[in-house]
Amino acid sequence: MNDRHVALISAFYDALGRADFAAMERCYHPEVSFGDPIFQEVEGRDRVMRMWRIQLGVRDGLKSEYRDVTADDFTGTAHWTSRYTFHSTGREVVNEIDSLFRFEDDLIVRHHDDFDFRRWSKMALGRPHGLLFGWTPMWRKTIRDRATQQLDEMRPS
Repeated sequence: MNDRHVALISAFYDALGRADFAAMERCYHPEVSFGDPIFQEVEGRDRVMRMWRIQLGVRDGLKSEYRDVTADDFTGTAHWTSRYTFHSTGREVVNEIDSLFRFEDDLIVRHHDDFDFRRWSKMALGRPHGLLFGWTPMWRKTIRDRATQQLDEMRPS
């Protein structure tokens, strides 16, 4: 167990819960990459932080809880629960997320979140879209394309 890396993951999630972007950014390596079922692959600290600003912007009243943080000298894991109101639909979402981390220079250089896309789309989008289309590759591509477009349009802060 690497206590510094456990503390780094905990600091990241504490900052996420406060929407403290500066503190979140300090946890990331300049060459960080992020991936999840929606954004897939985002490269570089500036772009990853823009992605977090978008995500927190479409989630009203985000509350997050994390647990099961483990880390060694090279990798780490955590489980977190994200509770929020999805801005576009006003629907309540409780998303269970498993995170994987890689470290370099005692910073997070790789962050990958995994969650059930179909379950998320049913909660966030409701019926009929989330229920009927949430599992289809075409619908996933539509959601991913919108997220990428938002990321590309957002100005660096």
